[in-house]
Amino acid sequence: MAYQNTNGCISDSIEVLDPKPLAAVDYGVHPPIVASFNDRIRPLLDCVDKLRHLNIMQEGIQLPTIVVVGDQSSGKSSVLESLAGISLPRGQGICTRVPLVMRLQNDPNITAPNLHLEYNMKSLPVDEVGIADAIILATDEIAGHGKGISNNPLTLVVKKNGVPDLTMVDLPGITRVAVQGQPEDIYEQIYDIIMKYIVPEESIILNVLSATVDFPTCESIRMSQKVDKTGERTLAVVTKADKAPEGLLEKVTADEVNIGLGYVCVRNRIGNESYDEARSDEARLFSTHPLLSKIDKSMVGIPVLAQKLVRIQAGIISKCLPEIVRKINDKLAANLAELNRLPQHLTSVAEALTAFMRILSSSKDSLKKILLSGEFDEYPEEKDMHSAARLVEMLDQYSNELHSKNFENTEEFLMEEIMVLQETKGIGLPNFLPRAVFLNVLQKKVKEITASPEDFVGKLWNYLERVVIKVLMYHCDNYPQLQSSTRRAAQNLIAKKKNESIDWVREIIGMEKLTDYTCNPDYLATYSKFMAQQHTFMEIMNDPGKFINDPGKFSMINLEGVGEIYVGHLRKHLDVVQQAFDLKMRMMAYWKIVLMRMVDSMALHIMFSIRNMINKEMENEIVQDLMAPHGGGIERMLDESPLVAEKRNRLNKSVKLLKESKEVVANIMDRISFQSDHEMA
Repeated sequence: MAYQNTNGCISDSIEVLDPKPLAAVDYGVHPPIVASFNDRIRPLLDCVDKLRHLNIMQEGIQLPTIVVVGDQSSGKSSVLESLAGISLPRGQGICTRVPLVMRLQNDPNITAPNLHLEYNMKSLPVDEVGIADAIILATDEIAGHGKGISNNPLTLVVKKNGVPDLTMVDLPGITRVAVQGQPEDIYEQIYDIIMKYIVPEESIILNVLSATVDFPTCESIRMSQKVDKTGERTLAVVTKADKAPEGLLEKVTADEVNIGLGYVCVRNRIGNESYDEARSDEARLFSTHPLLSKIDKSMVGIPVLAQKLVRIQAGIISKCLPEIVRKINDKLAANLAELNRLPQHLTSVAEALTAFMRILSSSKDSLKKILLSGEFDEYPEEKDMHSAARLVEMLDQYSNELHSKNFENTEEFLMEEIMVLQETKGIGLPNFLPRAVFLNVLQKKVKEITASPEDFVGKLWNYLERVVIKVLMYHCDNYPQLQSSTRRAAQNLIAKKKNESIDWVREIIGMEKLTDYTCNPDYLATYSKFMAQQHTFMEIMNDPGKFINDPGKFSMINLEGVGEIYVGHLRKHLDVVQQAFDLKMRMMAYWKIVLMRMVDSMALHIMFSIRNMINKEMENEIVQDLMAPHGGGIERMLDESPLVAEKRNRLNKSVKLLKESKEVVANIMDRISFQSDHEMA
């Protein structure tokens, strides 16, 4: 047997020694129901009982438990009475209305039983004569007067010479039909309580069956089979063997209901029999009855049941305790980490100001990473927060939308330019292109795209508002008293930035309408490339013979930068076609520069505005809003939010419980290790 007590952890499973062989129980001299199983087992059971008393199960840590279930009037109370040697409440209907935790502790050094009840944070001593009435009174206090049930447990501690070292949970008997005074959903309530206790893999199910019924029809069997289909953690005790001895041997040997841990048949105590008398009669019954005496002696009698339960209990505890220790350590570490992540409980304005500045700083750092640096490690799974990539996508969409508004009309090629030239004719040199003509065409084209930049900046700042508020709310999460002020400040700031961008867009549009200028060399290069096609174009337009011989042959011409165009309609305007062609090529070359400028300057404006917002404006806006009369000032942070206070209180209670539980286990392990070392010495 090996132990390791570092951090309360156990390295090897706890060795369990087999008790006296079950078939060798001596009924003649009536020794204690079961001898002390092993000095190592009592500390382990004490450990589990203390953990249960601390209510460690509320932390999601299951304890190895023997759970007693059975149909109403199956004889559960009689079995528990025989094991404990005390009287429990009896009567018609549901006697057990709350989970009754029975802690039996063998103490050979005492002459009189020591009993007490634990419930509702109280511990009351009781005597053996009044125990049944005391349980009824305690049950009424827990579950109310009447016939209702409750899931709040009642603990009965029995220290007595000769009882087995056992802890069992007795649950309400199963009934299908509500009687007068019981709630209509009594079955569902009992079902939920039983399932809560028998579902965990750590639970051993002690299924009490009456010999007078068919086992497959028992509701308790159906319930246990739902959670333990193979029966590997189910033990059956068959009561009232003397009432229905016929066929009992066949029932317990055929095992039609998969009872993996076996059967034990017992005789119920009758009337005012003493417990010694009941054991004598039970021994005589299974030794002399013509039918019951054929059942193997390892399957009959309360002493056999006690020994089996002690052995099973020791096995499940030794198996589960290392895992319980691991879960306690893991849960404690997780709760401490969560507690450390909670905000410091602020007690002064200086502390509040420090926390506030830390929130602003961390928010700015996050926004710089997300919006300016293109980092998204804080939101790896949320693509909407990968803002640098999303901004590029939005710019690309904006650029595509601008270019899509300027498809050339190949069927009406040059007609817009011809009409402008005709309407702006004045007294002057022929074939001279006035600047006003170019500006007239330019203004029409700019007007066509005016709505796109404004729509774009609106969508852009709406997106940025979502990102900024999400980041700010995340960093203010621990201080909800700041959130309304911070959100309001962010919304106001974004609204200002959106209006600034719209004003900027309108200025850009106005400048593009009023001035035709670029120093970009691509303009002249593109214009020259386009104009290189003018000679061929005019040669075709000025050869009337070709039009006469085959009027449709030269109606379609392919021009670089435009594509295939129809020119038949231009025959009527040969006097201005060359000038219109020149105007068209100038505009096509310059329009590319305009669109590029609209996209490039938008990108520069966006990044400049975002940087200013993060570095300068956001902090000022939040501070001004917080310090305004409606903001409440920095002092608001001193009032811890109810949610955080409740969470802090819950975690502190959980940490306290887990530390106490860890100490309980560590003390038991030290005790066992000392005993082991002493024995080896």
